[in-house]
Amino acid sequence: PALISAQEKLMEMAAQNKKFYMVYPEGLPQGDNISLKIDREKLNTLGVSFASVSDIISTSMGSMYINDFPNQGRMQQVIVQANAKSRMHLKDILCLKVAGANGQLVSLSEVVIPQWNKLPQQYNRYNGRPSLSIAGVPNIGVSSGDAMREMEKLIAKLPQGIGYEWTGISLQEKQSESQMVFLIALSMLVVFLVLAALYESWSIPVSVMLVIPLGLIGAVVAASLAGFVNDIYFQVAMLTTIGLSAKNAILIVEFAAAKLEAGQALMDAIIEGAGQRLRPIIMTSLAFVAGVLPLAVSTGAGAVSRKEIGIAVTGGMISGTLLSIFFVPLFFLLVRRLTNKLNTKKAK
Repeated sequence: PALISAQEKLMEMAAQNKKFYMVYPEGLPQGDNISLKIDREKLNTLGVSFASVSDIISTSMGSMYINDFPNQGRMQQVIVQANAKSRMHLKDILCLKVAGANGQLVSLSEVVIPQWNKLPQQYNRYNGRPSLSIAGVPNIGVSSGDAMREMEKLIAKLPQGIGYEWTGISLQEKQSESQMVFLIALSMLVVFLVLAALYESWSIPVSVMLVIPLGLIGAVVAASLAGFVNDIYFQVAMLTTIGLSAKNAILIVEFAAAKLEAGQALMDAIIEGAGQRLRPIIMTSLAFVAGVLPLAVSTGAGAVSRKEIGIAVTGGMISGTLLSIFFVPLFFLLVRRLTNKLNTKKAK
C-alpha cells in the first residue's frame, strides 16, 4: 500500500509539471481481488478443521491431482475440479460445504468472510525489493537528462523509505554522464600520443593540447546559454570540438616548427606561421560552421538532439578559432623557450 500510494503521489506531481509530456505506470493496473477471511473460532465450534476448508476451496476453484488410471494402454491422470459454471461467482465459493467432526455438512458462508480489495495484479521486484515501474516522455524542448533530473527532484519529495533506480536507456544515459570526464581525457591523450609519434617531439603536442580547452569553453558556454545539459549529444559535440581545435593549432605550430628547422629565429617563425595560416584557419572554420549550422536551426522530430550538437560545435569552433589565433603562437613560444632552457641545462 505504501508503494502504491507513493506511485500515485508521484504521478500526480508529474502531471502538474510542465517538463513532462506524459508519465504513466508500466505493467498491469490494480484490479479487484477477493480475500477470504476464515473465522477460526467458528471452525473450532463446528468441529471443522482449517485444512478441510483450505482443501475444498483450492480443489473446487483450482484443481487437485488424485491418481492415475490405465485407459486403452495409456495412463491418464485423475484431476478433480468444480464445474466451470460453479466457479464463476463469489456465491459459488460460499455455497461449498465441508464436513464437520460429527459428519454434518457446514456451508462455507458460515465460517468464511469475503472482503473485496484493490490490489496489484502482479508483484514486481527489482534488486530483491518490491517495485513499481514508471515510464515517461519529456515535453517538447526538454532534454531527457533535464527530465530525469526533474523526476529525481519529485522523488525526493516522497516519504522516507521510497527509493528509485533507473533502468533501460535511462540507466545507460546516467552511466554515460559519469564517463564524460574519462572520454575527454582519453580523447586528449590519443591526440597527444598521435602528434608525439608524428612529429617526434614533445613541444608540438604540448602546444596543441594547451589550445583544446579554449574550444571546449566555447562549446560549454553555447550549450549552457541554449539551455542544454550534459547528455550523449553534448558529449559528441565536445569530442568533435577537441579534434577541430587541435586541427587549427596544428596548422600554425607545424608551419612554425618547419621554419625553425630551416634556421629561422623563434619569434620570426611564430609570427610568419600565424600570418601565413590565418586565412586557412578562418576558411576551414567558416566552412565547418556553415556545415553544422543546419543542425543548430533544425526543426521537427528529433530537433533537440540536432540543435544540441550544432549549437555546441558552433560555439566551440567560434571560440577555438578566435582564441587560437592569439594563443597558439603564445603557447608555442612559451613551450619552445621552456624546452630550450631544459635542453641547455642538460647540456651543461
